[in-house]
Amino acid sequence: MNKKKRYKILSLFYLNQPNPITELIFSSDFELLISLILSAQSTDSIVNKTTLILFKIAKTPEEILQLGIDRLKYYIKSIGLYNIKAEYIIKTSFLLFNKYNNQIPNNRIELESLPGVGRKTANIILNLLFNKKTIAVDTHVFRVSNRTNFAVGKNVKQVEKKLIKVVPSIFKKNIHFWFVYHGRYICTARKQKCNFCLINKLCEFVNKNIYNNVNI
Repeated sequence: MNKKKRYKILSLFYLNQPNPITELIFSSDFELLISLILSAQSTDSIVNKTTLILFKIAKTPEEILQLGIDRLKYYIKSIGLYNIKAEYIIKTSFLLFNKYNNQIPNNRIELESLPGVGRKTANIILNLLFNKKTIAVDTHVFRVSNRTNFAVGKNVKQVEKKLIKVVPSIFKKNIHFWFVYHGRYICTARKQKCNFCLINKLCEFVNKNIYNNVNI
């Protein structure tokens, strides 16, 4: 895909949704971090239902520690992999409380040192909380980037590296969310809704016409 076509695609996303935001519901930096840890292999809607209750009980590192791992597991048991996620949250809360004065680190190295925080989560936090032009690549971003031929790569790191290279600076802040929502609701894994696709004419997916059925 050439530079001109990429710019047109991003411009369309911008015109359609100039200020995309995460679907996770949070009211503090810490709540965002916990929501992101819980969201691994879980949907945002399930996470939001869980944190709606959890954050009424405990919404700071100290309160999470006071809650304890057993009670924490009780509140997040509807989330996939809740046992290991509970351990991550307790350990991360301990570090934030004892090492970082309850503040979320603003650099990748320290963020990725927190249990349960990988590169994708670190990128989202740097982007949302610290206005860094990082691009987080999850399964949706990876699929959309490869399928449309926007940024091709065999793994998430390759796709992230390519996106950082080819995405103009003015779009870097928002492309993650544009591609997430596009992959979540339009360019889905199994039944692509090409007839509703904002970038149908620009997409280079060779098989898109096969799925271009209004009844999908």
